[in-house]
Amino acid sequence: MLIKQFIQKIKIKSLVLPLLLTFNLFPFDLSAQQAKPLTRIEFVFDASFSMFGQWQSGMKMDIAKKMLNEFLDSIQKTDNPFLELAFRCYGHQVPLRPERSCTDTKLEVPFGKNNTTAIKNKLKQIVPKGTTPIAYTLEQCGNDFPTASAPNVRNIIILITDGIEECDGDPCAVSLALQKKGIILKPFVIGIGLDQSYLNTFGCIGKFYDASSESSFKNILNIVISQALNNTTAQVNLNDQIGKPTETDVNMTFYDEQTGMIRYNYIHTINNKGVPDTIVIDPIGTYKMVVNTIPPVEKKNIELTPGKHNIIAVDAAQGYLSIKTSGSSSVNCIVRKNGEMQTLNIQQMNNTEKYLIGKYDLEILTLPRIKLDKIDIAQSKTTTIEIPQAGSVSVQKAGEGYGSIYLEENNKLVWVCNLSTSLNQETIVLQPGKYRMEFRPKNAKESIYTIEKRFKIESGISTPIKLY
Repeated sequence: MLIKQFIQKIKIKSLVLPLLLTFNLFPFDLSAQQAKPLTRIEFVFDASFSMFGQWQSGMKMDIAKKMLNEFLDSIQKTDNPFLELAFRCYGHQVPLRPERSCTDTKLEVPFGKNNTTAIKNKLKQIVPKGTTPIAYTLEQCGNDFPTASAPNVRNIIILITDGIEECDGDPCAVSLALQKKGIILKPFVIGIGLDQSYLNTFGCIGKFYDASSESSFKNILNIVISQALNNTTAQVNLNDQIGKPTETDVNMTFYDEQTGMIRYNYIHTINNKGVPDTIVIDPIGTYKMVVNTIPPVEKKNIELTPGKHNIIAVDAAQGYLSIKTSGSSSVNCIVRKNGEMQTLNIQQMNNTEKYLIGKYDLEILTLPRIKLDKIDIAQSKTTTIEIPQAGSVSVQKAGEGYGSIYLEENNKLVWVCNLSTSLNQETIVLQPGKYRMEFRPKNAKESIYTIEKRFKIESGISTPIKLY
């Protein structure tokens, strides 16, 4: 039987899948997964000489101290057991003259619970003196956070400054390195009396806020603290072909857009209310989400709004591919997108897999190979491929030799496989069809001694061939 003929025998079916409503019959405790994280916030305070400058109603340093003190008072009242604070300054130890110091930074109050009074007392003593070594200071911050981190911990830096790097360091590179190492999350930068022209300068360090006035400084500080202390919620809508969020049961990976680090992994779920389940996710930073469908779906530049329920929608319409045979299930099938060479999946025979809707090319690893192009996967349907049951040929040889098997197709011979040169007996599984076997004994040094055998393979039947 020719390749085209037995491919025609392959049955392709599409079945509409009934919508099944499933319930969680075995509830379990999610408290460990949703436990409130320990948050460590390190305030990095600019005490360089420029903080003597006037701003709004007074000196920058006085206003910044007042605002930070007010925040510390409010945080003290909450008595948050999941919060640890630290306080580091720079530019406050060595005067600008006679020579500026680019290592002028010090952890004044190490991390601890209920240490707001210690920070306030230290803040009173700070007097602006020196330069602005932001890069070096951030680098030292990496040593301030406890190395024995809890499994559910968030390390955050809040940098309050009125100027840019003055020591030829690269704050952006230092910040990115700390984030890539998983030491800190993306820092917050509050610019006192700066403007949006500094966005490019500070935006690569972290989330930049321009405090153009005293009132905006206070509001920004509250916003930053709210983001630092509170997780927010989101739901991922995996939309079908008509825009309904019905797709589910697939893993979603959230990466930090800037560092590439994995932040979260969730298996998507439709809850018992019939809607995508709510997940808790940190609003700090920008995310890239990969939905691990076949092929995967990506959504980049995801920014969450703190304090609100965020909806993240992606198109992920899917259907099913089922490959069946009544014979051996050990055969695999290579699945590719139509017209592309990249392998998406190796699907086993007599299995069903889910794919994004579209057209796919299949290469079923039988002998001979079966290639099917432009197989359509439709929304919520199962496309079924049925291939004929294989047969086999049992080969006996008088000794070693060289040989191969060919399929007869349109008066041409299509190579299928080679025979073993050393085995005197071997069995080869083949698809139904008409074949030829060519063989020459190893010790026969003339081509005329080639032995040709014609044979036919039928489903489920073993055909004996003697090559002597």
